[in-house]
Amino acid sequence: MLEEATAFVPGHVTGFFSAHPDDDPTKAGSRGAGLTLTDGVEVTIEPAEKSAIVLDGTEIEVEPVTTVLETLDATARVEATSELPLGAGFGVSGAMALGTALATNRVFERKLSENELVTIAHGAEVQAGTGLGDVVAQAHGGIPIRLEPGGPQDNKLDAVPARARVEYVSFGELSTADVLSGDTEQLTAAGKEALSRVVEEPTLLSLLYASRLFARDAGLLTERVTEAITEVSAVDGQASMAMLGETVFALGTGLSDAGYEPSVCATHPAGAVLR
Repeated sequence: MLEEATAFVPGHVTGFFSAHPDDDPTKAGSRGAGLTLTDGVEVTIEPAEKSAIVLDGTEIEVEPVTTVLETLDATARVEATSELPLGAGFGVSGAMALGTALATNRVFERKLSENELVTIAHGAEVQAGTGLGDVVAQAHGGIPIRLEPGGPQDNKLDAVPARARVEYVSFGELSTADVLSGDTEQLTAAGKEALSRVVEEPTLLSLLYASRLFARDAGLLTERVTEAITEVSAVDGQASMAMLGETVFALGTGLSDAGYEPSVCATHPAGAVLR
């Protein structure tokens, strides 16, 4: 057993998705597309007498992380740091679950494969109702297109072959669990249409355009998000809403040009890694 191990997991903003439930949480999930980010979550695991989860110095409860530890039969202190806000559409809970799986496997020498660990983290996230596709995307990196729902054993991935500067502003949280527990028929129909558009034309501009249409057609836009996207468009920029959070992300200098003071990062070229 090692004293500790650390994993880095990129953040992930989903541009659009369709929900696909299943009795088996490892087979449930979403189709869709988004961007992984160089801003992410660093997770350090060390054995402890009692498990605890700490994010940026504050002890919190993150159900998917607890489930991952229980699945791997590990009692550990989970110390996570992130530039990204929790609950605002950046996949932080999924990143913490995946980082925990990777680092716990190393510390406690569980000898599981990467796909097995991603499946555990994905299933824990789905079971908690905190996400449907972030974990699989974060394991892949880049600008992933999720063609099938479920963990890595079921999910077929493609990607937009590009890299970009990304800006974002977050106005607050939206409850992923509340949205996913409601009627998702309209949302899923809009997600399928958006995916068809991006599969036909796998470019960043197509992804942002499809994402904006999805946010509108799925009825997820808030007043502040709509205002920011409109202001970016007015300066010839490309922006959309992060799913699911009251967050706007833009390519290049779109938000800066529109007069905002955004956080700045880039698309992440690779997936989650052990340090």
